[in-house]
Amino acid sequence: MMKAQNKPLRFAISFVLLFLIFYYFNIFYFSLISPGTHYNTFLTHHLNYIQAFRWLLLFCTAQSLHLLGFGAIFNNYELLVAGHGTIQVTYTCLGLGILSFFTAFVLSYPKPLKSKVVLWVTGTVIIEFLNIIRFMLLALYGNKQINQFIDHHTLFNIIIYIIVSVGLYFWIKQDIIVINKHEKS
Repeated sequence: MMKAQNKPLRFAISFVLLFLIFYYFNIFYFSLISPGTHYNTFLTHHLNYIQAFRWLLLFCTAQSLHLLGFGAIFNNYELLVAGHGTIQVTYTCLGLGILSFFTAFVLSYPKPLKSKVVLWVTGTVIIEFLNIIRFMLLALYGNKQINQFIDHHTLFNIIIYIIVSVGLYFWIKQDIIVINKHEKS
């Protein structure tokens, strides 16, 4: 049985290692599917989860815009909203860094598997739902003059990290509330 004083250290080491593995694996994989020195045709055509994820986000954004009455079309990288604007969804727009952070934290934190799975699925859906809303707003209202003054990537990351931090705080706090209730009884 692990001593209680070792749990925070184990969590911290596990979290940092998992985050680095997830984060840099995505970057490494992206280098394999992007034309260049390390390009791999097989991975690009058969195991390209990054392109599949981008397509899913663009599809969901286009469908959401259709539900709101806007005409939208997309290809592998861009979304066009009739009468409004176009966005180009690059690797950095996908939120894989935030998902790496979130996944590493959830997997590392000492909680039951069921609680981890529920939070991970819910959190991932919320993060990407907010990303889709960002895509919609950029396609409808974004323009190059505003983008010169506001870095929407950084702004989005700050907002998402705040939301993720608050969500993780309450997820962790559940255990403290349960422990305090058991100590009182």
